[in-house]
Amino acid sequence: IKGGSFSPAAATMGRVIRGQRRGKSRIFRAHVKNRIGAAELRPLDYAEKHGYIKGVVKEVCHDPGRGAPLLRVQFRHPYKYKKVENLFIAAEGSYSGQFLYCGKKAHLAVGNILPVGQMPEGTIICNVEQKPGDLGTFARCSGNYATIVNHLPDDGMTRVKLPSGSKKLIPSTCRATVGIVAGGGRIEKPLLKAGRACHKYRAKRNEWPIVKCVSMNPVDHPWGGGNHQHIGKPSTVSRQTPAGRKVGLIAARRTGRLRGQGKMAAFVATAGK
Repeated sequence: IKGGSFSPAAATMGRVIRGQRRGKSRIFRAHVKNRIGAAELRPLDYAEKHGYIKGVVKEVCHDPGRGAPLLRVQFRHPYKYKKVENLFIAAEGSYSGQFLYCGKKAHLAVGNILPVGQMPEGTIICNVEQKPGDLGTFARCSGNYATIVNHLPDDGMTRVKLPSGSKKLIPSTCRATVGIVAGGGRIEKPLLKAGRACHKYRAKRNEWPIVKCVSMNPVDHPWGGGNHQHIGKPSTVSRQTPAGRKVGLIAARRTGRLRGQGKMAAFVATAGK
């Protein structure tokens, strides 16, 4: 190589593949120019820990690139003579002019925000915190919800069923919104044409259209090239594989469909969580 040391590995490798460019390139950054802001719960304060605070929904608004509508909620500042606004993820049935109550002693109603330990078992919730005060982590997408399965008062924990179906233990002091996220049924209508998919992902980030790996040239991807579109090598790779070759099923313990006894064992394990 002119002006530098020669490396046999550099001579045999192709260009930087798409998976590597996504980690660093500006091309794949999220499109946030027209976004309204971060949809979060109120910062955890004394009012919510020991009582409740009342807010009013000023506006139901659309956030570009997000399926769920947002609520612009106005609260009185707990210590100063002024008002503050927060952006909440809208629960199904919320409306402008609605009063929302946040805190330990708020009553159980759609749109209100309470600690999960204060809600009865079987309550449908959304925008659930994973740790107390993290402002909401789980069940935030349109139409999603989580369910309170049971409480463990001796441990101060609550078991929650997430939208994926998995069950998770979280501290009972974690907060959540009562109800399901608004905008449900969005994916039931098919896009039908490429133009709609183009506009959908333009608001989010550069992730569409997706070129198949096997249809690339050998220089662009380890699976590219050949007279027919095929991988031509095992799709499983080691955890220690170099970045330009680390594609496919990374460090797979097993491959293929779960069948027979393995399928039953996986079902029993999932049901027992």
